[in-house]
Amino acid sequence: QVQLVESGGGLVQFGGYLRLSCAASGGNVDNYDIGWFRQVPGVEREGVSSISMRGGQTSHAAFVRGLFLVARDNAKNTVYLQMNSLEPEDTGTDYCASSASSAFLLHPLRVGSYDIWGQGTQVTVSA
Repeated sequence: QVQLVESGGGLVQFGGYLRLSCAASGGNVDNYDIGWFRQVPGVEREGVSSISMRGGQTSHAAFVRGLFLVARDNAKNTVYLQMNSLEPEDTGTDYCASSASSAFLLHPLRVGSYDIWGQGTQVTVSA
C-alpha cells in the first residue's frame, strides 16, 4: 500500500511562499488522485487543493483565491502544492492524502474521499 510523506513546511513571513511536497513510496502515485488538506487545533481538517491521477483535473477551495497551484511529477512519484502570498490564516498542519475511490470525482476536497494520509508538515505564517 502506498505511503505518503510531506515535506517543505516551515516558518514564512506574511506574503511569502512555500512549496510543499508529497512523496509516495510503496506504490505509484499516478495510480491515485491526491489531495492537500490543512488543519489547525480545534478545527476540522479542510480541503485545500486536489489533483486527479493524470493531472487533468484540479480543484481548489474558495479561500485559495487562485494563489495556490497543485501539480504532480509522476516520474518523481511526487505531488506538489505551491502556496503563494501566504497569510497568518494559512498557518496549520498540511497533509496530503491519496484516493482510490470514485468519491473523488464528486467530492475532491472532502476528507471522506481519501484513504491514505501522510503525517503532515507544519506551516507557520508570521504577521
